[in-house]
Amino acid sequence: MTAEPISDRGARRPAPPPNGYTVDDLFTLPDLPPHTELIDGSLVFLRPQRRFHAKMIDLLMNGLRQTLPESLTAEREMTVVLDRRNGPEPDVSIVRTEAVTGLDQTHFRAEDVVLAIEVVSPDSEARDRDAKPRKYAAAGIPHFWLVDAAGSDGHPVVHVYELDIVAKSYVVSGIHHEQLKTGVPFPITMDISLDALSRF
Repeated sequence: MTAEPISDRGARRPAPPPNGYTVDDLFTLPDLPPHTELIDGSLVFLRPQRRFHAKMIDLLMNGLRQTLPESLTAEREMTVVLDRRNGPEPDVSIVRTEAVTGLDQTHFRAEDVVLAIEVVSPDSEARDRDAKPRKYAAAGIPHFWLVDAAGSDGHPVVHVYELDIVAKSYVVSGIHHEQLKTGVPFPITMDISLDALSRF
């Protein structure tokens, strides 16, 4: 598919097709900014992230990799194809190792993902808290974490959700502040304190 570029405050952006973009467009359109997402057929261009966001991803990746079974792997900021019109990019994904095809891989399928994690950002708060969890649940991803800064000191808090397979929606199974400890999707014990975050 070819898309004509249009001007947007000096930046050239492709004009959307009449029925919106597809995941094929997401992977083939030239010159898209890094970490572009596809939500409901629309391209979403992400703004620069807060330091909390970057450091929190580092903390999560380090903690998860210490306890991952061989059958799973941790990936950061990789597109997950949910359907033809949705290709979001979770901040962290836990995927089945068998789904990893090589270093040139650009995405995973929803059925390969067992845990999607979003670290809330001011410019994407509505997507992180509402649109993305609904779409992850509808696609059958069994676990979802939402990470945010809380309190006057901005300490990390991790909301842990599990999929209700009948309702196809997430139910909260825990809210963690200083330490994250859970048995699913595998046994995890992780220091998520502000001190731990500051070490990254």
